[in-house]
Amino acid sequence: MNTAAPAHAALSGMPQGLPQVMNLGNLLTQTARKYPDRPGFIQGDATCAWSQINARVDALAHHLQAQGIAPGDRILVQLANGLPLFESAWAAFKLGAVWVPVNYRLTPAEVAYIAKSSGAEMMITQSAFDDHVAAVMAESPALLRVLRTDQPAYEAIVSVHSAPFETAEVSYHHPLWFFFTSGTTGRPKAAVLTHGQMAFVVTNHLADLLPGLRHDEASLVVAPLSHGAGIHALVNVARGAASVLLPGESLDCAAAFQAIEKHRITNLFTVPTILKRLAEDPAAARFDHSSLKHVIYAGAPMYKADQQRALAALGPVIVQYFGLGEVTGNITVLRTDEHLEDGGALLGTCGTARSGMEVAVLDEQCRPVATGVQGDICTRGPAVFAGYWNNPEATAQAFRGGWFHTGDLGTMDARGFVTITGRSSDMYISGGSNVYPREIEEALLTLPGIAEAVVFGVPDAQWGELGVAVLAARDPQAPLAPEQILAHLQPLLAKYKWPRTIQFWPSLPKSAYGKLVKKDIRAEYLRRLESRPQAAG
Repeated sequence: MNTAAPAHAALSGMPQGLPQVMNLGNLLTQTARKYPDRPGFIQGDATCAWSQINARVDALAHHLQAQGIAPGDRILVQLANGLPLFESAWAAFKLGAVWVPVNYRLTPAEVAYIAKSSGAEMMITQSAFDDHVAAVMAESPALLRVLRTDQPAYEAIVSVHSAPFETAEVSYHHPLWFFFTSGTTGRPKAAVLTHGQMAFVVTNHLADLLPGLRHDEASLVVAPLSHGAGIHALVNVARGAASVLLPGESLDCAAAFQAIEKHRITNLFTVPTILKRLAEDPAAARFDHSSLKHVIYAGAPMYKADQQRALAALGPVIVQYFGLGEVTGNITVLRTDEHLEDGGALLGTCGTARSGMEVAVLDEQCRPVATGVQGDICTRGPAVFAGYWNNPEATAQAFRGGWFHTGDLGTMDARGFVTITGRSSDMYISGGSNVYPREIEEALLTLPGIAEAVVFGVPDAQWGELGVAVLAARDPQAPLAPEQILAHLQPLLAKYKWPRTIQFWPSLPKSAYGKLVKKDIRAEYLRRLESRPQAAG
């Protein structure tokens, strides 16, 4: 099996022949041994202790091994949040197999593409996704076995009282997880996360995001465990903190705050759009959330106005980190105290380099730019992934000059605090001037009547490109007039940056992970423009 280790070693300067490292699956084994009767996973009225979880995972690993799954084999997983999804990860880790989770909301065609590109040999899923299974089987001849977790056979498998599973021996570079990117610039790519890399990530998260995490604490899961929330779950397993899941598949803010009060939740991981909803929901004032220590948000930049609202609603508990799936979040961190420094002067930044990581802002020749000058945000260090699976061209492009290039533009101040100014792919040129939508979105969101804002460029015969602002109003029944919005922008932005088209939509579409996806909103805008040209006025 091609593990992409040679490419990673060449890019990072790591020597070959590194000694074996701990199989990350042993984190669960160690925690189950240390805290056998402590709750590890809670969903609704069902609680599973660490020893029970570990025994179920070992039984599943034995079964998969008997089915022919060997170290290096890929296991495709499409499951809604729940104990089987959690178990599938740890069984794959212990086997030395590669966990290939997908967001359960993806379409059959999207899952079939991931199955084929990953070369998965087995799929773990549930009966609700039989259409996806059919698409996968038709597209990917390598996939021969399917295990459905909602059928009686699954419980029979995991309930077997088997001998402890002996975890596979692995090296630093042995693949652990194919973390598929969101595909903002085309088809999703599989970022190869390894056992050695992820051991560093867990340690780094404990140091920078959840210092002092204890076994008698609990974490609320409000995002799919198939991606960022799954990485966060690894950290909680390492310390024996329970994961608490909400009963439904969509976010219910009242249920979330009720769970925080009931289980004395101390930490949760989410994305800015979800944190914004939690902070603005009336339930924040109805339930006791004083147990919260760390509310971690990542996955997209959070606007300064929304940060201020979250601080006002939840207190000084919010922690931001910046990072992509390829670096599993380990680029920068803005800690709880830094959100408050100098009266919030650091709001709008995404913090400084994570422990053990290096961050730089570089120009097109991969040279550092001066303090305060915009450039490409780049990073290097042990949290960086091993490369893209079977995609050496994309790997080489991402690691130009020995740095991982994030594709995000930003600046760094004299203290090392990084501010994201936008995606390099988002910039448009109007009348010969570069325009960065992030700056305009920040200005729009300081207007109290605007809840969400997305700005992008569209072709224009005279100016090359012109800006479009698609907005969601706080009160959908009372959208602001364009004249009010432009009057607000007048003292904040040069006129060439003003959007020339302003539209209010009832709501802005989001990805399966709760993020605003600019390319999708732009595509929908152009579709509407083509079908109803008068709507662009």
